[in-house]
Amino acid sequence: MGFPGTWMTESESMVYRVVPKCACSTIGQIMYFSDHGEFFDGDIHDATDGLHKWARDESQPLIKANVRTHTSYAFTCVRNPYTRILSSFFDKICGIQRNGKRYRGKLVPLLIQKYGIEVGGEDGKQEFDQIKSFRRFLLFTRDTIRWKRPMEPDIHWSSMSGHVSTFIVNGGTYDKIFWTESFNDGMADVLKATKTPNKVDLKKIPRFNESEGHGPKRAHPVEDYFDDLSMHLVKEIYHRDFELFKYDFDDPSNKMPIGEIDLDEVHAKLGE
Repeated sequence: MGFPGTWMTESESMVYRVVPKCACSTIGQIMYFSDHGEFFDGDIHDATDGLHKWARDESQPLIKANVRTHTSYAFTCVRNPYTRILSSFFDKICGIQRNGKRYRGKLVPLLIQKYGIEVGGEDGKQEFDQIKSFRRFLLFTRDTIRWKRPMEPDIHWSSMSGHVSTFIVNGGTYDKIFWTESFNDGMADVLKATKTPNKVDLKKIPRFNESEGHGPKRAHPVEDYFDDLSMHLVKEIYHRDFELFKYDFDDPSNKMPIGEIDLDEVHAKLGE
């Protein structure tokens, strides 16, 4: 299986397991900058050089050798499951992607037809009942994750613990897992623990939110999207994410963690 979704700086100063919708664009750009003294011109997900990625054949032996021997500092970043799934809905389902098309071609028409979801019209900019459509999207998300119907779960809404676990199961060890909600503190710890060719001043780093502007703006507070049934579905899908990464399941309005991440617990439970 190897180490899917894993990026490594060319200097091998650090190794990062990408978790979609968890500041991955900003982290990738920081890694790129730490090696080259400049940001990648474009979306870092499109970079085919300047950063080792598991998706690049020539990077795989280097990443594998590094991770298996735990040569470099390894980390990842997680996010509140409530805000993450909402972000996925507005970006991937309602939004027009950077290629000018809908995400995954036939996916949105399928959701409109089978689940009665609205997405704000052709351009995603018309008004629609966001809460009703989002709750229907949650049903679809649960169906993909539980039964792999009507398709396999997508990386943007499959559980964070699922992404994080592949790194552990295949022989990797994390030195740090931090929260997007306290991004600067977490990333500062990573940079403090690593030696990079170029110094990174986190205060001057822009946020590379590549999904911003793709879809309609969220019209309501986070908690308005989640009634009792929605919370039940979220718990069914993401119970491990809440437990391991210490987020508050009972209060969707509280995006901040309520405890410290225990790396030993994460390795033990996700390494099974």
